[in-house]
Amino acid sequence: MSRFSFSLTATDGAARTGVIHTPRGEVRTPAFMPVGTAGTVKAMMPESVRATGADILLGNTYHLMLRPTAERIHALGGLHRFMHWERPILTDSGGFQVMSLAGLRKLTEEGVKFSSHIDGSKHMLTPERSMEIQRLLGSDIVMAFDECPALPADETRVAESMRLSMRWAQRSRDAFGDRPGHALFGIMQGGVTPELRAESAEALVKIGFEGYAVGGLAVGEGQEAMLGVLDYAPGYLPADKPRYLMGVGKPDDIVGAVERGIDMMDCVLPSRSGRTGQGWTRRGAVNLKNARHRDDPRPLDEACGCPACRNYSRAYLHHVVRADEIIGSMLLTWHNLHYYQELMQGLRDAIAAGRLAGFVADFHALRAEGDIEPL
Repeated sequence: MSRFSFSLTATDGAARTGVIHTPRGEVRTPAFMPVGTAGTVKAMMPESVRATGADILLGNTYHLMLRPTAERIHALGGLHRFMHWERPILTDSGGFQVMSLAGLRKLTEEGVKFSSHIDGSKHMLTPERSMEIQRLLGSDIVMAFDECPALPADETRVAESMRLSMRWAQRSRDAFGDRPGHALFGIMQGGVTPELRAESAEALVKIGFEGYAVGGLAVGEGQEAMLGVLDYAPGYLPADKPRYLMGVGKPDDIVGAVERGIDMMDCVLPSRSGRTGQGWTRRGAVNLKNARHRDDPRPLDEACGCPACRNYSRAYLHHVVRADEIIGSMLLTWHNLHYYQELMQGLRDAIAAGRLAGFVADFHALRAEGDIEPL
């Protein structure tokens, strides 16, 4: 089996474009990964997700370990076969989800004891167990187990959490072992403090990973603080390895992150928005529930080639969203994922051509104009 690798093809300032090579296919970077939390990108067929341009999906260790269980998925041939997605899959470690359980978890040096949000059953998630679950799932890219405090937080708490995560990173590396064709990514923590970010990066690089994530952002600090961290944090990581910003985000977050050297991102936003009547377009977000769309025969975005824009009017989308018809979630989710992948292709092309600044200026100018006026 061929090994995991990463090659850069062009840079423009801090921004990069390249290719992640895996046995299951190539991932063009910068890449946006649709989130398939429980083995499905909600309201989408796998082939439809691929048709939007997605090269890789994200699966969720926490949710899959609870239902249907990693052991059951493994017995049925692994997550790729189980969900009918034969291209690369990245799985998170479960650390972020158990963080959000608040009173349902207990944190120790060993790991996290928690109660399932589904049925209250008791579980223990450790670095070793996280690696085992992700191995059973068959993930192409595995994330080290970490602890991620919500922000804002006391710097002492952030420092303690970061150092615990670095100890867990070593345990994750040891438990992962040698798995040709699969990759393990370490996760940088440290909040919004440069010294803690530098300490975390140094610890991770010393351990050695196939890729590195910037974690602990998009957890309450706000966009300005997040981009402030990204002004310096990616530079602490090896230039020849992929850099992954976890849980981001809105289109302007993505553009700002790519400008600062990020290669991979994921977020539930495009699919979640699709289920709540919101479409993301070149001019910003559009709420299809609003009455202004009731009699509008125009497409959601006249320049978009997705099925929602190609075949249906704003009036129809407004109708099915307000009527709570399933097709509304399907069409808007497809549109949103199509828009996100189109944005990523535009960023890749602009970096390759050395014209990222112009692309970004046009991106912001169009959004500043706002949505088209109703007829």
